[in-house]
Amino acid sequence: MDGPAASGKGTLAKKLAGHYGLAHLDTGSLYRAVARDILTAGKALDDEAAAADAAQSLESGTLNDPALRTPEVGQAAARVAKIGAVREALFKFQRVFASRREGAIIEGRDIGTVVCPEADVKIFVEASTDVRAERRYKELMEVGHDISYEEIHAQIAARDEADRSRAISPLRPAEDAHLLDTSDLGIEAAFKAAVKLIDTAISQA
Repeated sequence: MDGPAASGKGTLAKKLAGHYGLAHLDTGSLYRAVARDILTAGKALDDEAAAADAAQSLESGTLNDPALRTPEVGQAAARVAKIGAVREALFKFQRVFASRREGAIIEGRDIGTVVCPEADVKIFVEASTDVRAERRYKELMEVGHDISYEEIHAQIAARDEADRSRAISPLRPAEDAHLLDTSDLGIEAAFKAAVKLIDTAISQA
């Protein structure tokens, strides 16, 4: 499952994992964790050696750290994701996770195109920039972040540009991905639409 920031893919992926009884991996948290560790170490985000080291020594037990969800770490993650050595290290992590015999639901930005091009079902979740900014704004307000809607909108637009224009594994739908626009859908409606896409694709396979 791929898609831009705040498209709803995270919430959707978790619900789908629960519905189908599968393991779930938010690969965005991997890049955010690498960015967090680089910043914590006082290193520059464009220090490729430090970034590669952080990716290779990533502790999976820290992926639920609330600090990973801050706008600052999100922006830093977009920069770190451009580094080839980081993507190579995290690619291995993701492939091992995806190789589970029972299967898994993995979300990110290059899962259908690079990490798991052979996936049984690929869904590209999208939504308008305005809708995504509003969602992220409400999410941050609920946990006490002091940031304006305008700032969030600008950050999401910048993140989109960084994700779509990077030379390595840019954000784009796989050719055989099912597109799911959640701009006008609540989580339950999006969930039902995704289940229908998945069940139909599996039955036709």
